[in-house]
Amino acid sequence: MKQKTENSPEKRSGNRNLIALCMCGIGIAINLLLSTAAGALHLPLYLDTVGTVCAAVMGGPLSAVIVGFFTNILKSITDSSALYYGVLNVLIALAACYMARRHPLDLKHPDHLLKAACIFSLIGGGIGTLIPWFLEGVTLDSASLAATLYDMGIRNEACAQMLSGLLSDFLDKAVTMLLVGLIVQFLPQRVRTFMQFSGWMQTPLSREDSEAARKNDSRVMSLRTKIMLVLSVALVAVSLGATSISIIMYRKALIRDQKQMVQGVARVAASAVHAEKVNDYLSGNYETADYRETKEILYSLRNSSPDIEYIYVYRIKEDGCHVVFDLDTPDTPGSEVGEVIPFDDAFEPYLPRLLKGREIDPVESDGRYGWLLTAYAPVYDVRGICQCYAAADVSMEHLAVMQRSFFAELVSLFLGVFILIFVFVRWLVEYHIILPVNSIAMSTGTFAYDSEKARESSIERIRELNIHTGDEVENLYHAIAKTSDDSMRYVADVQEKTNQLAQMQRSLIIVLADIVESRDKNTGAHIRKTAGYTEIILHALRKKGYYTEQLNDDYISDVVNSAPLHDIGKIQVPDAILNKPGRLEDDEYAIMKTHTTAGRDIISQAIALVPNSGYLNEARNLAAFHHEKWDGSGYPEGIAGEDIPLSARVMAVADVFDALVSKRSYKKPMSFEDAMKIIQDGAGKHFDPLVVKAFVSEEKAVRRIEQKFSEMTNDAGCFR
Repeated sequence: MKQKTENSPEKRSGNRNLIALCMCGIGIAINLLLSTAAGALHLPLYLDTVGTVCAAVMGGPLSAVIVGFFTNILKSITDSSALYYGVLNVLIALAACYMARRHPLDLKHPDHLLKAACIFSLIGGGIGTLIPWFLEGVTLDSASLAATLYDMGIRNEACAQMLSGLLSDFLDKAVTMLLVGLIVQFLPQRVRTFMQFSGWMQTPLSREDSEAARKNDSRVMSLRTKIMLVLSVALVAVSLGATSISIIMYRKALIRDQKQMVQGVARVAASAVHAEKVNDYLSGNYETADYRETKEILYSLRNSSPDIEYIYVYRIKEDGCHVVFDLDTPDTPGSEVGEVIPFDDAFEPYLPRLLKGREIDPVESDGRYGWLLTAYAPVYDVRGICQCYAAADVSMEHLAVMQRSFFAELVSLFLGVFILIFVFVRWLVEYHIILPVNSIAMSTGTFAYDSEKARESSIERIRELNIHTGDEVENLYHAIAKTSDDSMRYVADVQEKTNQLAQMQRSLIIVLADIVESRDKNTGAHIRKTAGYTEIILHALRKKGYYTEQLNDDYISDVVNSAPLHDIGKIQVPDAILNKPGRLEDDEYAIMKTHTTAGRDIISQAIALVPNSGYLNEARNLAAFHHEKWDGSGYPEGIAGEDIPLSARVMAVADVFDALVSKRSYKKPMSFEDAMKIIQDGAGKHFDPLVVKAFVSEEKAVRRIEQKFSEMTNDAGCFR
């Protein structure tokens, strides 16, 4: 197993991430210290996002979300309401990352700082105002800015409170961005990079390559998007399930606690009632000291907890509830002693037990007195007979407030955790999957096969990636690296063999042309010289910009390599005609001209055996049409102009020029200058004018070839 050395990428990455984590701790400390200082000095500021925005600017999303999330987690230790607003700090972290990526947030760009302050205040002041609305509804404190705005003419409480939240939060975020600008401006660049987490599982890429590797060039959906989509769906499903279960369990726990509390109150109230005197009270004899004393005890009991709404004592009979005690409240006066109150519908199922004087479980009802939880405690006399019931009502309205508060805490916490996990997993996926896979794709997609050096460079690019994710991606990398290396070796071997075959092919062409040429005692090195002239003309044409659509490297190579075969048809011309020292008769000349069609037929038979050989197609054009003339007076078909293949038009110039300057048994060689003049005079008649221009422009190169082969031939015109 590969060990982590002191300077290994894993070791360096781990050290850097430890430093980044420490820097995140400093960012959290800045948030907490500034927030505490603002509170101690009674400033109208929060200053709890300075470290978060700094982390976003210098460290990116992961650092910013860590600082924002854990700032509010730690604040909630001393201030439970911080949990409600925890998600705001995380949202500000994401917004800051987005803005920092698009624009620099420093003192040199105050407009960017102002824009950021506006956006952050919309998050903090806008969403931050909605949270108390959800928990408590819209309420105005007479000493608040919202109340002042209301008095100034904004006669809608919700609008006044929203505007108040935006204004006060804008002041906070403006000061925050000023502090962030100062920190970013004066903090050294090297220190700023300490907040960036490093997750490279390969040799780090340059900035340009990193941006290219992060681009989404997928056909339908990128792997990153798919992974994050699955993660999001899973997190949302888990969050919804956990939230629902938590709220249900929390509600049950609250109701259970309320039931225990209201039952306890009812029993205490029952213990304060004199069971033996209930009949006297109902008979009208309740203006007594013990009645008043009991009533005071019941009042004290009710006032002992703000949750207790009502305490009363009823005797339950068939005709209804006969009042024994009924305490007054600020909103509702108590009923008179002896008054009969009809049964509440919620108690109908419990009437049989109540009439028998038995205990019942607390009853939840929502009637004209509101949402109440009622407990009945029987009051027994010394004989064990139930004389009446002491009842206590606890309002359940505050349960709704507590549930909403709990729900807000859960949502804020889950959103914060969701974003933290999302950002962390995205960072992890980026460095463990996306960058390695795209790096492999980029490296393999630019493989070059044209030379040994290019192939070695391509393989080296793959090796230099050094992907070490320790999973299937690393296995894929090693498999691709090995396959690429093997493929490059195979390509090199194939190319070497191809070059050998090409060389053998060229040699065979020369040998074949030499066999034909050896029959013609009038030529000396003709095929070599015409091939040389042809190559000069083709390159000169391309240099001058003529026929550029045709003149690519492959075309030039095919024409030059097949040029020696232009007279292959002479193999079918009789020796007597081929080597006649004098002028040919008309019938002999007619036979001589058949070497063009004979050459075409010979090469056509070769093409039938090797159909995809481009050089053979050009060899056929050369053999068949190199005696055609630009004005259409040539043979064998009498075609003219650009209907004649370009290769044949080039060979026409090379062939005639060599015939002019070469010594034959029936003529002396012409001077170079005279031959050049004849070629120029033939432009537009015998020859393509552009081909002539290209040929003449390369006079020095043409002369070198002519002189070279003249020195290699003897006086008889035989090639040594």
